[in-house]
Amino acid sequence: MASPDHHERPERDDLTGRYTTGHEWDGIKELSTPIPGWWVGVFLVSIAVALLYMYLYPSFATTERYYEGALGYSSAEELVKDVTAARAAQAGMRNALVAAPIESIEADDALRRFATAGGQAAFNENCAACHGVGAGGQAGQFPALVDDDWIWGGKITDIRQTILYGIRSDHPDTRQSMMPGFGEILPPDQIDQVAAYVKTLADPAQAGSRAAMPGAAVFARNCAACHGETGGGGRDFGAPRLDDAIWLYGGSTDAIRRQIAHPRMGVMPAFGERLDEATVRMIAVYVHTLGGGEK
Repeated sequence: MASPDHHERPERDDLTGRYTTGHEWDGIKELSTPIPGWWVGVFLVSIAVALLYMYLYPSFATTERYYEGALGYSSAEELVKDVTAARAAQAGMRNALVAAPIESIEADDALRRFATAGGQAAFNENCAACHGVGAGGQAGQFPALVDDDWIWGGKITDIRQTILYGIRSDHPDTRQSMMPGFGEILPPDQIDQVAAYVKTLADPAQAGSRAAMPGAAVFARNCAACHGETGGGGRDFGAPRLDDAIWLYGGSTDAIRRQIAHPRMGVMPAFGERLDEATVRMIAVYVHTLGGGEK
């Protein structure tokens, strides 16, 4: 690298017509290009605007307080005002939603549209984290709500009750069900047999040969009391159907065997403690209209 002599006259670049700084790297000379005046002006104006904004609006937060700003603006207060105004505007419909028998809401076009729109928003805020946006569920974790497979019933009153009190939650009125871990009750060969038998329940082609399987007797002794003689489920006990090929924790023989030996059972919180009745009904209507609701 050449060392510039600051006493020498600056060199002018032939191509651009600008003076060089005297710095050179491997034959590449650095031009003396000042920042455009307009850019400096915009930069200074931006600083002035930022300082003015910091004076007018909240800024300079500490661990104990913050500067409230000369205008006294608060986004939290604005949100409260907006929510209050929205609630006031919706008060008539929300009151009508609560006053009407829940079974009749979907028959009223105005109430149904209001409840469905509000229910979708409330669902996305409170339920989608587990059941997914659109209620498609998460395989191996949380059930889909768009099919016709309902453990506790798919009527709108059933859905409302589940939303209110949850499943295996700490609410005294929650829905409860418990499947024993048959890994501590049955020998491994019988668990294998009943898993193979359960696997066939959703296959009509094996209906004729199913009764002769070793697992049929094991199922009848240990499982039919809850899941039904043919695997149709038992809503009084919260026992899911086994004959419709809809599986939360997997439908392979190995997955069924694991669920028999060491059952997984999820928990749903009681939303009646955090949502008002109108919002609970909105979510119930939304879920009921997704495609799997029962009359």
